[in-house]
Amino acid sequence: MSEATHLTCEFSDNGLVQELVGPHNANLTRLEQRLNVVLHSRGNTVTIEGPPARAARAEAALKQLYKRLTEGLPVDMGDVDGVARLAQDSSGAANEDLSIRTRKRHITARSPVQAAYLKALQDFELVFALGPAGTGKTYMAVAKAVALKLSGAVDRIILSRPAVEAGERLGFLPGDMREKIDPYLRPLYDALYDMLPGDYVAKLLLSGEIEVAPLAFMRGRTLTSAFIILDEAQNTTPVQMKMALTRMGENSRMVVTGDLSQVDLPRGTKSGLEDALETLDNLQGVGQVRFSHRDVVRHDLVARIVDAYDKRDAQRRKAPPQE
Repeated sequence: MSEATHLTCEFSDNGLVQELVGPHNANLTRLEQRLNVVLHSRGNTVTIEGPPARAARAEAALKQLYKRLTEGLPVDMGDVDGVARLAQDSSGAANEDLSIRTRKRHITARSPVQAAYLKALQDFELVFALGPAGTGKTYMAVAKAVALKLSGAVDRIILSRPAVEAGERLGFLPGDMREKIDPYLRPLYDALYDMLPGDYVAKLLLSGEIEVAPLAFMRGRTLTSAFIILDEAQNTTPVQMKMALTRMGENSRMVVTGDLSQVDLPRGTKSGLEDALETLDNLQGVGQVRFSHRDVVRHDLVARIVDAYDKRDAQRRKAPPQE
């Protein structure tokens, strides 16, 4: 490499260094690919070779991963990817400790936009989170809700989605109302069980301290001391969205998540999410975070798939209409 510099990171715990580098140096190899540097480990040291700016980013990433290990937290490939993304961020959004602790998970930002999202969840009473699947919009909102419930900052968690998916209607699904509703709300249950022991989730659901319900069940209510998450909000109508937003009561917070590229409403019906973003733009107390395919934290292929569809859709919008 031209203009290469050499840095040496020395760590005190040899056992943690073995976890840091990963089996067969897998974590170091991943950092090399992400940050375009060369890494070598020997004993309790890791040497870095590369241009000064890249070497400094790699040093910061290694120290962040080691700090995670000293706190008793695991390091997997997703964590390696996350610190690599954050190391390349120059905005400073990732420097503040905004991690969320629940009984089963310690959630930290894995991209600069996720760091901005965690900051918005901390600072604003109402947050809109927009972007493709796999960016952590819903998962991190559920984590924040669980953390606030465990700390006593809110008394209950309300998780809701509009029951509109790819043209299906509840009436055509088998079973009673609960069985009809559950498939639409499954991702919210999954996130809950990721954060809390299963028996504790069941207890809170039974007591009503956690409520998972379709959006239609929110009408006419005022939700006080609650953390409210409205998921898949691109499938609300403007009337439904206004109804949902005005459910907030005293000491309540709300997160509205959605992907405006995945609207399943009837053709010609404006999305309530799009309408709300236009209406509430720059309103005090409202935060807005926009994710892109670059923030997808699932398998690398998922990010490439999202990017391919986005490019295809952009080309279609540019193409002249056919006569």
